[in-house]
Order: sequence, then C-alpha cells, then structure tokens
Amino acid sequence: MDGNEPKLRDQVRAVCRVNHYSIRTEKAYWYWIRFFIRYHQMKHPRDMGPGDVKEFLTWLAVERNVAMATQAQALNALVFLYTSVLDQPLGDIEGIVRSKKPRKLPVVLTHDEAISIINHLGEPDKLIASLMYGAGLRVTEACRLRVKDIDFSLQLINVRDGKGAKDRTTLLPASLVEPLQARTSEVRQQFRAKSDGYAHPVSMPYALSRKYPGASRSLEWQWLFSSPGLCADQFGEAVRHHRHVSSVQKSVRNAVNQAGIGKRAGCHTFRHTFATELLKRGNDIRTVQDLLGHADLRTTQIYTHVLGQGFAGVRSPLG
Repeated sequence: MDGNEPKLRDQVRAVCRVNHYSIRTEKAYWYWIRFFIRYHQMKHPRDMGPGDVKEFLTWLAVERNVAMATQAQALNALVFLYTSVLDQPLGDIEGIVRSKKPRKLPVVLTHDEAISIINHLGEPDKLIASLMYGAGLRVTEACRLRVKDIDFSLQLINVRDGKGAKDRTTLLPASLVEPLQARTSEVRQQFRAKSDGYAHPVSMPYALSRKYPGASRSLEWQWLFSSPGLCADQFGEAVRHHRHVSSVQKSVRNAVNQAGIGKRAGCHTFRHTFATELLKRGNDIRTVQDLLGHADLRTTQIYTHVLGQGFAGVRSPLG
C-alpha cells in the first residue's frame, strides 16, 4: 500500500461528503465497514471480496439475528465501500442467508400521551418535541432548523437536507406559531446585541461556507436551537453547532418515564404518532407521505396497519 495514500476512514468520509450524504449515513456506513474489517481479523477490504462480504452478511443474519433492514444497511455500506471508495464493484452476491426477523409495527402514542410527555420537558426540548409531533419532523431535522426555515406568512416549515439529502416542506402547527415567533425574536435580539453566544459563526453545510462566506454570521442562518458549546468545522475553525440530538433524546426518555407512559417511546415515536393521527383524522395517505418525506408509499402504509385500516372494510364476526 502506498504510504501517502489516505487512511480508509478519510477516504470514506471524503466520498460521503462529495456525494452530500448526511452525517448520520456517513457514521452508519463507517460503523458497518469497521465491523466488517474487525470480523475478518483486521484485513484490509481491498484484500477481500464478494465471498468475504457474503460470509459477513450471513453471519449477521444467522448468529446476530439482525433485522432485515439492519442487514440491508450493512450490505449498502459495503457496496458503497467497494464501488465508490475502492473502485472494486462486488457484482452480484449470491447465496446470502437473508434475515427473516420480521419488521415490527412502530410504537405510537395517543394524543394525550404525546402531550403529557411534551409537558414534562423543559425548554428548548419542549418546543423541539412539539415540532416532532406537530410537524412530523425527525429529531435531527428539528434540531437543525435555522431562522430562515420558518415561514410564518405561509405557516410552513422548510426542511433542508433531510434524510437522503432531500428538501421538503411541512406544515407549521398554528399552536406553535407564537412560541416559534418568540424563539426567533429571542435569537434576533441576542444576535443584534452580539451576545457571547453569537460571537462565533454557525456551522454551515458542505461547501456553502465558501460559496456564501458571510452567511455563517448572518441572522437568517442562525440556529433556532444552538449548542451551548463550540466545535471545530471541517476547516478547523471554531463554530457553533445546533443542539445535539443525543441531548434531546435523553430528555425525551426521561420525560416518558416521568409521564408514566407504559410504552417504549422515544423521539421518533412523535413522528409515528404524527402520521397515525393524520390518517385517523381522514387525511389522504399521499399527503401524509409528502409531509413525512417518504420516497416510497409503502413506508407510509405501515401506519394503516397500526390503525387497522388495511383490511378493506372487513369486520369481525363478533361485531
């Protein structure tokens, strides 16, 4: 191996950034690539091939009993590695033992349960959870909202760089207009007063910091929910990032326990509940699909099974 060749981790990161993959996808892919390498006793992937990939994926299904989606994610990571990073396409991998662990229906809350959990949260996590439930946002999407993403005149939320690097719009609940206006006003006042929290630029996606060099210090690009601490961006400069997802997840778990909800609920449960509540109230499933940002209608249809709406009007003989 060429001593000047970048480390595999750096190569994977570079290709992910060039293709505008989300940070979560990048981390997930590297997790499976590293797992694959460790499984094969630290052999470099360049010295392995389709047979080694097949063995690893089969082991995941047979020994680890992973879900179908988990095995598929591992396969996607390795196909990405060999095709896009190493330029050694795997071709057709035949004979893989597919995981048969069934996909489970998502956990959903009642409206009262969702509100109870939200009311056990302090700010800003209460507002973030309200956005997850009221607008169907993923926790990462809620944490990444910037001042410019809230359109009060049209009562819309612009979701930028969501899952799959896709943009979409979703509804802004009327009950959140006032709290979000107050939040925006607070950010505006602190920004104009040049308080300590706004002395440094905010982090910017990909190459936008070069394309729009002044954007990171503008009001429009400020985070609605910023992190209390600073971090280094891809150029090594000190910037302020958005509120960390794990902090919100921890707060929600604690709120679920405090509310006494006997369900295994978390941040994503709010999004599931948003979808089921809309369908329960007679909204069109394709509209719900658009609001959630699902590429495939079949992903949205899982919620009809949660509600028992997938039975074509069949009634139980018991009445």
